[in-house]
Amino acid sequence: MKTMKRLLPLGLLAALALASCDGQKNRLEPLPDENGLFSLSDVAKILSDLPLQNGHLAEVHDAVSASSGNGYDEEYLLTDLFHAPGAGVGDNGTSTKAAGYATPLRELFADYFSRKYGTKAGAADVERYINALSESDMQIYWPYSEDWDGRSFPIVTFDPGLGAESNYGYEVRIDASGAHVVDSVLVTEQVAMQRPVWVINRNDDAAFTPWELFEDTSTKAGDGKTATGEKEYIFSICNFKMLRHYDTWFGGASEFFIKTGAVDGFKATKDDDLKNYSPSMTDFMVVVRRNQLGKKIPFNAILLTNFTDQMEKIAFMVIEDDGGTTTNWKCSAVVKYNSKQYGFELEIPYKDKDDVVWRGQLTRNYFQELFDKGGGTLSSRLGDVEITFALE
Repeated sequence: MKTMKRLLPLGLLAALALASCDGQKNRLEPLPDENGLFSLSDVAKILSDLPLQNGHLAEVHDAVSASSGNGYDEEYLLTDLFHAPGAGVGDNGTSTKAAGYATPLRELFADYFSRKYGTKAGAADVERYINALSESDMQIYWPYSEDWDGRSFPIVTFDPGLGAESNYGYEVRIDASGAHVVDSVLVTEQVAMQRPVWVINRNDDAAFTPWELFEDTSTKAGDGKTATGEKEYIFSICNFKMLRHYDTWFGGASEFFIKTGAVDGFKATKDDDLKNYSPSMTDFMVVVRRNQLGKKIPFNAILLTNFTDQMEKIAFMVIEDDGGTTTNWKCSAVVKYNSKQYGFELEIPYKDKDDVVWRGQLTRNYFQELFDKGGGTLSSRLGDVEITFALE
């Protein structure tokens, strides 16, 4: 995630002095943040202790809905919670709804720390603790948020790591007298499907741009014919289906990177033309949320603007992002000219901890039927995903 540094209002800065510990030392807990001040469980406990009202639930729902609409997961970055209430990932730290919140969540945090710790902390400590919250990569993740009824209060939990599928959480509710009540309950994904659950976890996709935020500036070339009389096609993906989850539900959605290497628009008519071409790479992210398992996600992501008859093999790779050290897949894009094949070498980067869903070469012969028909779509099972390609 990209680190975002902003200054908070002085009053809020003075109030956010110290973090609390939940005292659950005998339970599975994640490591604290880099500065050692906050763990995910700390933030979950603090959030559950805040006097939440419907307006605060609406603020979180606004933010996760905005993130989802921008092509990210259902997430509300803590940095946005403090600096741009209601903003989603992809909104660039701005929110048009912030003025509509009578008491944003950030003010509840400020009041909480002010009451709990008073004004004992010095200015340096105040700034250090604020940085721990607002500059961390922590966030509120709300799976299945599209099913929220607009009234129900959440269970607040955190990602315990280690591939766990269940954890304890804090059930927040308002009793008949209007009092704020918190109970400890066991949380699983089945619970999250039935009622609101807020998971405190870490963001891993804000630094990337999903296909929804790319502008399609491509155009069809001329009259659709090359200098040799061959027809050119736009080669794209029109839908994507995930057939299994790649992460635990606490971690959120699966982030797939689709990478294509080819000599786009290759149409040599003489030997000297070969030196004018070099391979290029298309690389974009598709986020598949938990509720989209087994569903076709429609979109129009262009892989090549000019797929010609002379392009024999296209390097194609699908990975599910898990981080690690950058490495490269050494491969080639193959073209055909004058009855001979020529390979253009290229390296496609990925991370060594990523799940390689599929990698190999898409051949022109594989799409021959579409060429013969003058365009169309073709669905392919590639590992544990299904992709529908289109030629037009």
